[in-house]
Amino acid sequence: MKTIQINEQFKEDWKRVLNHIANLFYEDSVIQFTQAGADMAIAFQHHIEADFTIHTAAQLTVDGEKYVSNYAIRYATEGTEKEQSIRMKRALSHVMLDVLEQYTGMTQQWGILTGVRPTKLYHKYRKAGMSEEEIFAILKKDYRLSDTKISLMKEIVARQLKIIPDLDELGQEISIYIGVPFCPTMCAYCTFPAYAIQSNRKQGRVEKFIDGLHIELREMGKWLTEHNMRITSIYWGGGTPTSIEADEMDALYKTMFESFPNPHTIREITVEAGRPDTITPEKLEVLKKWGIDRISVNPQSYTQETLKAIGRHHTVQETIDKFWLSREHGMNNINMDLIIGLPNEGIAEFDHSLNESAKMMPESLTVHTLSFKRASEMTRNKDKYRVADRDTVSEMMQMATDWTKENGYVPYYLYRQKNILGNLENVGYCKPGEESIYNIVIMEEVQTILGIGCGASSKFVHPKTGKITQFHNPKDPAAYIMTFEEAIKKKIEILNDLYVKIS
Repeated sequence: MKTIQINEQFKEDWKRVLNHIANLFYEDSVIQFTQAGADMAIAFQHHIEADFTIHTAAQLTVDGEKYVSNYAIRYATEGTEKEQSIRMKRALSHVMLDVLEQYTGMTQQWGILTGVRPTKLYHKYRKAGMSEEEIFAILKKDYRLSDTKISLMKEIVARQLKIIPDLDELGQEISIYIGVPFCPTMCAYCTFPAYAIQSNRKQGRVEKFIDGLHIELREMGKWLTEHNMRITSIYWGGGTPTSIEADEMDALYKTMFESFPNPHTIREITVEAGRPDTITPEKLEVLKKWGIDRISVNPQSYTQETLKAIGRHHTVQETIDKFWLSREHGMNNINMDLIIGLPNEGIAEFDHSLNESAKMMPESLTVHTLSFKRASEMTRNKDKYRVADRDTVSEMMQMATDWTKENGYVPYYLYRQKNILGNLENVGYCKPGEESIYNIVIMEEVQTILGIGCGASSKFVHPKTGKITQFHNPKDPAAYIMTFEEAIKKKIEILNDLYVKIS
């Protein structure tokens, strides 16, 4: 914990941005305007000149030592009031990051970026007509990104445009997320809708949820059909959609295919089967019956003690067995997830996980860096979970980068999270040609994602302006059962505003 005094009572959103920058260096930092109890002080200066040049400066004082930074950037136009605020926050972040890097000796590879979608920024400049050289210069000078991270973004954007050449035109189509909120148990790091299925089944909630989901699929499908919408991709997530029984899965897929329009144009359907303890031959046969062969079988780690610590009640061997069982039943595109920085794991454990992955060579491997999500069990009880330090998790990420390259995988999407270990990132790697379209479109926010089911978030992207409107279905199954009909009406209203009134 570090308490940082600043010399000006900034607006709350400005203060929040500075807090994010401080948290890159110190866990749970506090920004305050008084000297009492402060570990260090930062004095800011800032002004805008008549030619729209923003000037900022910062002086960090700690233990009698001073560290100084100055920054200036000129804009072609005055900008709106909102744009001016964003520009100033960015310029203040620039000098704050600089003085903290000077003092701590740390270099933040992602510079001042604390948001989730770095590659979306690269796409923004690309679509504005900038060359790769111009984009590189802006990201390096004004966002303070390292050459390595800029190169990673460039490689991912190029890969995305290769696999989806019409990426910039996908706003006329939509993708669909379908949430099934049940798991065998809830993992310690998780904040997704993941309710223990057995207790909910005893209370009758599983059956009632499924009944509601059938209705929502039909009603949303009716609107999509009436407006002849093309669906780019469908993702069954949760929770773990394979937690329910095979006959329940079969009936839901039947409703989906009967209700949704233009099924022959759907480019991809994925089912999250991440918990190996939910996979059975019967469920795999249902997937095969409906032509679905893209699934996830997620080990997270190949160390049994780690699985026990994070609340996953399957064995390492079960992960391996279920991978090969899935192969035998025609699953031709399997993703596996690994998490860097899980409790009590270091270099040796992660090396073991990579070696085990090499024995299976799934079509894609998503490498996550552990994030302390606010509502997770792990965050509520941090003292109980010992995790790796910054240098160790950075080395583990480099190991993943090297391993994937050596084994013929390419990076195709990335995202970041708040409170992520080492200020790193999550990267999706795949064999060329096996990229997940859904993962790309949701991260780059190029089209509407219609959320159906419990805990499903809809992100409505205006097909012309790109403005985003969000709507969230309830996370709790009991609440979903009570309110899904209201949610249907609300989402149809938003869809009409987006795709009917503007046409």
